[in-house]
Amino acid sequence: MFEMPAIASPEWRSALGAVAEPAAMADLRAFLSDEVAAGLTVFPAAPDLFRALDLTPPSAVRVVILGQDPYHGAGQAHGLSFSVRPGVRLPPSLRNVYTELRDDLGVVPATHGYLEAWARQGVLLLNTVLTVVEGQAGAHRRRGWEAFTDAVIAAVDRGPPAVFMLWGKPAQAKAALVDEERHLVIRSAHPSGLSAYRGFFGSRPFSQANAFLTARGRGEIDWALPPVGDAAAGVSVRGGGV
Repeated sequence: MFEMPAIASPEWRSALGAVAEPAAMADLRAFLSDEVAAGLTVFPAAPDLFRALDLTPPSAVRVVILGQDPYHGAGQAHGLSFSVRPGVRLPPSLRNVYTELRDDLGVVPATHGYLEAWARQGVLLLNTVLTVVEGQAGAHRRRGWEAFTDAVIAAVDRGPPAVFMLWGKPAQAKAALVDEERHLVIRSAHPSGLSAYRGFFGSRPFSQANAFLTARGRGEIDWALPPVGDAAAGVSVRGGGV
């Protein structure tokens, strides 16, 4: 059985309303339990499912980085889009994010992939779909997560001016939920190795975000990640995923 946790943040529970209630999540919970019962491995682990919401309450959101679905390799996904824990080898998409960050702002790429420092500054690291099956990218699309993440985006839209970085076509579809007169929406290709050269590289999302936030009195994001333990040497988990 997949033990879906409650959303810890009271702010998010209030902002999402009925969408976050157990009754509304029942079908999704049953589907995930069936996947586990069938012998499939679901990522991330249940306790990490709402990690992005737990770290970044709606009132603190300054930037939304929206991807597609979690990494599908063992040991990778932990509830923050594009992030991996210290000691896990950088996936190709995150390497490309770091490359664009360097080209955009001159930030030296981190030697680890742990993005929690961004989340704690108000960067909501979200995917359009919050679970995946090991080795099967996109396995849980159109199973119910999209309605939930629609509600998350709509909640951020109701808040102070923010930046929405929509990476890939599934993420870009969420633009319809955002008032672009109040918020900045940056659409680009997904940073995966398959599409980064088709519009992600050169999109300069980080400098655009900081300029927008500064102009609206919300302050810049410090995109330079601090060192995390011995993560520089961490190649212990290889896994798949973009």
